[in-house]
Amino acid sequence: MKVAQQAEFKVNNFDLLRLMAATQVVFDHFYEHIRPTTFSFYLNETRYLFPGVPVFFMISGYLISASLERSHNLGIYFKNRALRIFPGLWGCLFLTVIVFSITGVNFLNLQAFKWLPAQMVGIIYTPGFLSNYGFGSYNGALWSITVELQFYVVLPILYMLIPKKSAIYWFLGLIVVFAIAFYFFRTHNFPHQNAIGFTFVPHIYLFLVGVVFQKLQIYKSKFIFNKAHYWVAAYLLYIYGVSGFLLPVSPLTYTFIKNGLLGFIIISIAYTLPGIAKKILGTNDISYGIYIYHGLIMTVIVQLKLAGSVNLFMILVATYAAATLSWLFIERPFIKRKEKTIKEVL
Repeated sequence: MKVAQQAEFKVNNFDLLRLMAATQVVFDHFYEHIRPTTFSFYLNETRYLFPGVPVFFMISGYLISASLERSHNLGIYFKNRALRIFPGLWGCLFLTVIVFSITGVNFLNLQAFKWLPAQMVGIIYTPGFLSNYGFGSYNGALWSITVELQFYVVLPILYMLIPKKSAIYWFLGLIVVFAIAFYFFRTHNFPHQNAIGFTFVPHIYLFLVGVVFQKLQIYKSKFIFNKAHYWVAAYLLYIYGVSGFLLPVSPLTYTFIKNGLLGFIIISIAYTLPGIAKKILGTNDISYGIYIYHGLIMTVIVQLKLAGSVNLFMILVATYAAATLSWLFIERPFIKRKEKTIKEVL
């Protein structure tokens, strides 16, 4: 008799999901910076069917909260987070300085001496001397690194403040509070609006959705495990059916419902045919490299006025190549130094 497959936390498809999310961001930025294009409502929704940044934030909340709960102390937790983020980021910054210097940028100025150390600790911004380079941002994708690092710091604080025996209600309440914050961020013109967008406040509700799903262990649910096709069907029905014809909703309500469904899809895909990602990718995860290098590649192309000579396929090949090299020679060697948490316990 065939034994039914059982859900197991560490056997999942998150590496493949992150690869898809990173590729979507490349696709999105290509049509924003290289081939500026206006899409119809339905084509635009197709473009954002699997929006990369929200997907990254929710997966991060799911996995990082599990890692925190299984870390022996905060030192191990922060060490693991630093080893995953900073070596790859530093490699990208090093290459950025080299390529920008070759293409005419002079880094021997006071702004540069302030800017580079800030980038190395994850305080991402484009300084004045680079504001006219490329499409006006030295690497447009890196803003979310700043936000992600804030998540890492805020999460242990939120865990410390959990009321006894009310963890789920605590995090659900926080999702509501920060979703309201997101609503006000999107609908009001606050002073320093752009600066607020670089904080965790408008984004952490997505991260907390992942935290709640992890704490509820929904991957074990019979409605989640090996049920991705049902969730995908519901998601597509909502996007192309209900939202467009049967039940029009406000843009923000539409976004909240869409992101809620997306959260269930992410977890269900991760645990539908779990392990398929490992069969396809092995133990390789180049998604972070794709995310941090595609912006550099595109802004250099714009700076050199080559936008009309490249297509999406060429951008993807260059980005995947840079990401693979980053993974093999920078990220993976440092990841091996991480303290094991989840794999030791489960």
